[in-house]
Amino acid sequence: MARKKLREYSTKSIIKNNFPTIIGNGKTIGIKMIQVCNNSPTLMEQSKNHIWLAHNKLVVKPDMLFGKRGKNNLVLLNANLEEADKFIKERIGKKVTIDGKEGAVTHFIVEPFIQHSVEYYLSIVAQRHCNRLSFSSKGGIEIEENWELVQYVDIPYGENIDHINLHQLVDSSIVNRESVIEFLKNIYKIFCELSFHFLEMNPFTLDFEGRPLPLDCRGEIDECGQFKVGNKWNVDDEPIHFPQPFGRDLYPEETFVNEIDEKTGASLKLTILNPRGRIWAMVAGGGASVIYADTVADMGYGHELGNYGEYSGDPNEEDTYKYACTLLGLATRNPDSTKPRALLIGGGIANFTDVAATFKGIIHAIKDYQQDILRSNLHLFVRRGGPNYQSALQHMREIGNKLSIPIQVYGPEVSMTSIVQLAINHINSSNNIINNSSSSTTTNGIHCH
Repeated sequence: MARKKLREYSTKSIIKNNFPTIIGNGKTIGIKMIQVCNNSPTLMEQSKNHIWLAHNKLVVKPDMLFGKRGKNNLVLLNANLEEADKFIKERIGKKVTIDGKEGAVTHFIVEPFIQHSVEYYLSIVAQRHCNRLSFSSKGGIEIEENWELVQYVDIPYGENIDHINLHQLVDSSIVNRESVIEFLKNIYKIFCELSFHFLEMNPFTLDFEGRPLPLDCRGEIDECGQFKVGNKWNVDDEPIHFPQPFGRDLYPEETFVNEIDEKTGASLKLTILNPRGRIWAMVAGGGASVIYADTVADMGYGHELGNYGEYSGDPNEEDTYKYACTLLGLATRNPDSTKPRALLIGGGIANFTDVAATFKGIIHAIKDYQQDILRSNLHLFVRRGGPNYQSALQHMREIGNKLSIPIQVYGPEVSMTSIVQLAINHINSSNNIINNSSSSTTTNGIHCH
């Protein structure tokens, strides 16, 4: 399950946009808000098209995937339009430190200020065998101090929420008890229908008509639901955007791979963990990528792992070439002759990916980066199986011999994790390059072809 965090603005937009169609009976939810960010019109400029901004007291909050905004004095309450505009202009683009992470505040959410006397807590979390719905009548910024008051019910997958008795969560002392229970059920329906993985409203309150209304909201969706409900995730008539965690900006190489990924039916992912790392991975398949990364970490070399990512879904030769060039460019950057490096070109046994076709793209990239590979003492360790893998591995051996590039090649008879040990042995070796040979050798009990 690929969990993707959303900005509060995106979470509320998805709920608001889909509430009438999912819940039906002409029902809506009274969410009203705008977003102000680096590349958007200012709050004052947006007020020309959103008259309510000038006629309501306002709430202004950063929308940056971090919590405890109120405790960090980053929330403006009960402000007029001019005060809110000034608050944003003084802070947008400025760096703040939250829980030890520093980053610039680039997005704000602006909403009407709602006078309220009650603050409730609601969360829904997808678990292995059920969804857990939690509620408390003591929500707000002190929820952690009052966590013992949070009650929950586990709802098995496929169970109709209308058949679940929620009176055990919402006792008779709650104002507008039946309205709150109905709200919990409606939000649960939206949660399930739109492939949410996590949804929290802390707090939600009652508006002046007594209807439940979320004040603060956090959401995460299951990206695997894209094919089914992706069109319902649109925000402001545009496809959903998944922001980076606070304090982390994308590297240019990550942006480049994301752009390729968006244009192909295959999957190409790249996260740079340590630009100066000496172990890099070009792995076929999401499961295999986890195995390789975990093995590197289990062997005590997680600090040397340069990246995490995968290519899968039978990418074409051109896309594989671009992906391989990106990895080789990173793995050979700023060479140090005293510090050998390793690149794992691995994967399990493919079901439908033509290994020979994808290896053509990788081999093309190896040719282009020949001098960089040699200069940086980068040793390539290859392990692959699947359709046409024999010819793919043979081509890889041949290019190593032809270009005098150190490549060790293995098929499915060797375990995926074995080449990790070989890579670690190499980065701990003395400064020399072992040219690949067509003759067979044995390294640590593994037969090398």
